Amino acid sequence: MSSAAGPDPSEAPEERHFLSTAEAAALERELLEDYRFGRQQLVELCGHASAVAVTKAFPLPALSRKQRTVLVVCGPEQNGAVGLVCARHLRVFEYEPTIFYPTRSLDLLHRDLTTQCEKMDIPFLSYLPTELINEAYGLVVDAVLGPGVEPGEVGGPCTRALATLKLLSIPLVSLDIPSGWDAETGSDSEDGLRPDVLVSLAAPKRCAGRFSGRHHFVAGRFVPDDVRRKFALRLPGYTGTDCVAAL
Repeated sequence: MSSAAGPDPSEAPEERHFLSTAEAAALERELLEDYRFGRQQLVELCGHASAVAVTKAFPLPALSRKQRTVLVVCGPEQNGAVGLVCARHLRVFEYEPTIFYPTRSLDLLHRDLTTQCEKMDIPFLSYLPTELINEAYGLVVDAVLGPGVEPGEVGGPCTRALATLKLLSIPLVSLDIPSGWDAETGSDSEDGLRPDVLVSLAAPKRCAGRFSGRHHFVAGRFVPDDVRRKFALRLPGYTGTDCVAAL
C-alpha cells in the first residue's frame, strides 16, 4: 500500500532568482497559452512597469529640465515594442521622451504602438546624433535586443546604435537584459552595454547575476502565484500597488 506521506522536502526544487532562456520562454508560453494573456497585454504590462522603474531610479522632482529628456532606442523585436510602450508612459508621467527606432517592424503590434506614440507627439529621430546624445538627453533607455536576439539579426542600424550607446556618459537603463549580453552567461559581445539600471521583465534572466549597476528592478507583479511556484521563483515583495520591486 502506498504511503500517504507528502513529498520529501529535500526533493522540492530549489528556489532561485534567475531564469534560463528556456525557462523564460516556457514561462511566457504559460502566460500566453494557459492563462490566456494576450501578447499586446504582456507588452503593455512590461512597458508600463519599465516606465515606473525609470521614475523610481530618476524621480521627476529631483531632475532638472534637461535631465527629464529621455532617449528610448528601440529594436524591431518584442523588446522594442516594450520600449515604445515605455516611452508612451514616460510622456504620461511628464518626462520628455524621444524615440530612435531605426529598423521598424512590420508587425501590427509595433505599428499600432508607433502610431500611439506619434499621436501623443513623441518625436522620432531619423538618425542618431552620436556627438550630441550626452548633451541633449538626461538618460537613455536600451530596448534594442531581448533574450536570444543577436546584434546581427536586427541589422546594421541597430548594431551601430549599440556601438554608440557604449560611449555614453549619461545614465543608461536596459530593459530585460543589456543589449549584446548573452542571456545565459552574461558574457557580452562586441556590442554589449554597461547599464546603470536594469529592469528585468517578469523575472530576472541568468545574465542578471553579472549586473553591477546602481539599480536592479523586477517588473513581474503580473505573474500569477502558481506560475511563480512552478518556476521556483524567489522574487521580492511588492509594496502597496507598485508594479516593480528593487532587487
